[in-house]
Amino acid sequence: MLELATEFLWSYVLVFVLIGIGLVFTFGSRFVQIRHFGEMFRVLRQAFHHQPGHVSSFQALALSVAGRVGAGNIAGVAVAITLGGPGAIFWMWVIGLIGMSTSFFECTLAQVFKNNEPDGTYRGGPAYYMVRGAGKRWLATLYSVLLLLTFGMAFVALQSFTASSSLEDAFGIPVEWTGIALTAVVGAVIFGGVKRIASITEIVVPLMAVSYIVIAVVVVVLNLDRVPGALAVIFTGAFGLDEAIGGGIGAAIMMGARRGLFSNEAGLGSGPNVAAVAWVPHPVNQGIVQMLSVFIDTAIICSSTAFIIIMSDIYIIDGANAVDGVVMTQAALQDHVGNWGRGFVSVALMLFAFSSILYNYYLGENSLNYFSEENRTLFNGFRIVILALTLWGSMQDLTTVFAFADLTMALVALANITALVILVPVGMRVMRDYEQQRRAGKTPVFNPDDFPDLDIDRDAWADAADSVTEK
Repeated sequence: MLELATEFLWSYVLVFVLIGIGLVFTFGSRFVQIRHFGEMFRVLRQAFHHQPGHVSSFQALALSVAGRVGAGNIAGVAVAITLGGPGAIFWMWVIGLIGMSTSFFECTLAQVFKNNEPDGTYRGGPAYYMVRGAGKRWLATLYSVLLLLTFGMAFVALQSFTASSSLEDAFGIPVEWTGIALTAVVGAVIFGGVKRIASITEIVVPLMAVSYIVIAVVVVVLNLDRVPGALAVIFTGAFGLDEAIGGGIGAAIMMGARRGLFSNEAGLGSGPNVAAVAWVPHPVNQGIVQMLSVFIDTAIICSSTAFIIIMSDIYIIDGANAVDGVVMTQAALQDHVGNWGRGFVSVALMLFAFSSILYNYYLGENSLNYFSEENRTLFNGFRIVILALTLWGSMQDLTTVFAFADLTMALVALANITALVILVPVGMRVMRDYEQQRRAGKTPVFNPDDFPDLDIDRDAWADAADSVTEK
């Protein structure tokens, strides 16, 4: 029953609803993800600015990428190719492009309605814009409970299971050893709060992402003669021109859409929780930066996995090679670079899982903060639960837990989309404010007094103009 409900929501409801809201934002903003593509890199240079006492925009980006980049980029892409054919990759790219606009607006809204906390940090996310922006406290409560159960708890155990099982397969390391080591490292980080989490992910995420991209580039260079063929099977499969691939265009679109949405998380409401913690002079700054996180996840890292698989000799074009996603990626890289490629995938997956656990922990902490602000006893208790789930998850078969998390994640997304639909006009107004200031030759600074009808925490924007770095 659980699987049927999950399959129905993801196949017949969420795919269309998430794509729909993405298209509303895309066309309503006149393709903000394309118009501001170059702006992403200009704003990224400013993102390294660190306002004393706050999390920088780049640290928030790194933490967001830590959550988006995970097993889905390694195993999920392989599953999409297996079940939907190489054409699924093209539709994954399309979903990523649409998702960039959704991420832009949900993260911009998270910044607009963020809270200024007593310790000098910020809190925010969908629960906050549901209350302050949409006026739906019941929706915020439902969302926070679902977020806590899904990301804050279930996904922590799942990431631990993924890491331990992968290392056991590649190196023969007992899952108990991995579980103990991972629990110890996670504990050392999460008891330091969001600032320590941001500091760690600022180092780990670029390291793991760049390493994975470099190996993919090496694979492409070693197989330049296969690149045209790989692109050909992706595009012919995408438009149903080769019906032998994964059942044709229908399977390609569905698998590409599902894996793309699952991987980049645009519209699910998870990313805005992290986007809200950054100090920025204008909400759109972080919206633009978060577009980049979707681009990194889908266009770069998912594409890296796709080319590693499609250009390998282990790839079977009729889709009969329906093996476990991680195993397929490991075997493909091993085919390209030798036996060490198998171990490299496992180490990459371990780092992805570690950073995702930190990200998921923060989402859970943010949910608890909505119910009881800065309750240190409650937070410490939750941290102990996270450590117990990390250790427990490393030694379990979590098939049932995954099915439950898949279902609750779908409900999280529906709650977030409901709020986004209500707040479309607000998101557009904030975007226009940023663009008008840019056209006037100014460095955009957010002034809550320009939006007197909105319930904005003025204290969160009191120092917005401080240390603004001119272009």
